[in-house]
Amino acid sequence: MTRVLHLITTLEAGGAQTMLANLVCGARARSALEHIVVELTTAGDCDQRLRQAGIPLYSLGMTRGRMSLSAMARFARLLRRERPALVQTWLYHADLIGLLALPVLRVPVVWNLRCSWHVGLNGWAPRACARLSGLPVAVVVNSHAGERVHRELGYRPRRWCLIGNGFDLELFKPDAQARAEVRSELGLGPDTVLLGIVGRWDANKDYATFVAAAGLLSRLRGDVRFVMVGEGLTPANTQLAGLLAAANLADRLHLMGRRTDISRITAALDIAACTSIGEGFPNVVGEAMAAGVPCVTTDVGDAAILVGDPRLVVPTRAPATLAAAWQRLLSMEPTALRALGMAGRARISEHHSLSRVIGQYESLYQELARPARSGRAAVRRA
Repeated sequence: MTRVLHLITTLEAGGAQTMLANLVCGARARSALEHIVVELTTAGDCDQRLRQAGIPLYSLGMTRGRMSLSAMARFARLLRRERPALVQTWLYHADLIGLLALPVLRVPVVWNLRCSWHVGLNGWAPRACARLSGLPVAVVVNSHAGERVHRELGYRPRRWCLIGNGFDLELFKPDAQARAEVRSELGLGPDTVLLGIVGRWDANKDYATFVAAAGLLSRLRGDVRFVMVGEGLTPANTQLAGLLAAANLADRLHLMGRRTDISRITAALDIAACTSIGEGFPNVVGEAMAAGVPCVTTDVGDAAILVGDPRLVVPTRAPATLAAAWQRLLSMEPTALRALGMAGRARISEHHSLSRVIGQYESLYQELARPARSGRAAVRRA
């Protein structure tokens, strides 16, 4: 069996971590590849899921944000013991350390780039990677926007490979029961219009635009409620509380904080939103589409390509335009709005299903991997 070792900076929740977990867990039951995951730091949010799926998982114990010679030595020993046929790295620090596989084992290294916004590329690690980008055998990007900005940064790989994010259509789907349960939890009736946004509290998400647009729409319609879900989206966030007070949304917007049942909450929405100013391939947009929920997104990264409908795309930092787009959707007949949502699900099924994306990764790995003698993982910490 061909062994692929994945090296990632951290397994704390994020788009890259979700895609990695989806890939290795989804491939386990169907692939001739064996996947091993190594994280530079200590335990993260995705650890338990990987262990439950039986994926060998190691931690190098590195302090976040600091390169460590001892961690690199542990990684070199792990490489010699596991002897993978290919190393796939995720995120910049892992990209750099993953190059150790070249002198240690002389196996192919593939990088995986997820960022598509220049502000996110100001650190030393992306710049160092640009200088070394000819060393990996291929560089995977999840968006056209990501390839473009990395080219501008100076990346000159031997091969670019575009593989977008994949979505689990069995997890994210229309779900009448989840819709009723979540609305009951929020104290809302079945006919209340619910608009929502999902994601951690982060400047790139531009929640100020979402809140301002919600305030504008709430003045036009009394039947609409809003929900924000994600790490830091709680009443204890004083900055967010100030935005809500300014928009007069205290009794119209629910803050749910961090949740592990995002698929259920997404299924409860009538309209989803993405207001990001810096994304490559926003998972929240694809997840909403998979659930049959129309998603209005800012024109960021490949979001416009993903939704494929200009009615669902607005400029960044434009609350009035976002509110107007919501209002246009809500003025549609309910059957037409549902049809729009189901068209989005069909689009995800055709182009971005998880099974399709796993197949793309597997084809790449099988093409590039070199035969290697296998060792067995005896422990779970390098």
